[in-house]
Amino acid sequence: MAVVQVSVVPVGTSSASISEHVAHCLDVLESTGLRFELNPMGTAIEGDLREILEAIARMHESTFGEHVVRVLTTVVIDDRRDKELTMAGKLGAVRKRRGR
Repeated sequence: MAVVQVSVVPVGTSSASISEHVAHCLDVLESTGLRFELNPMGTAIEGDLREILEAIARMHESTFGEHVVRVLTTVVIDDRRDKELTMAGKLGAVRKRRGR
């Protein structure tokens, strides 16, 4: 299982706000059934890496439209093969080291 951070940003829109585009990407992601968590700078997704990458491609493509002709998508992949990796597990490991 992998944990992936993704940020999909339309470039050159008529507004500085991208919340409408983020909401649309989350609708696309939600339809996949993958577990995800929105955060202030992107979205974390956990699951099978191939499924995640397919979902990201759908999110990226769905951002293009009548007023969007350029999209910048950033992906960070954490993929471990020695144990199951989850978002909760990653956070728990840090909290444990901090004594919380």
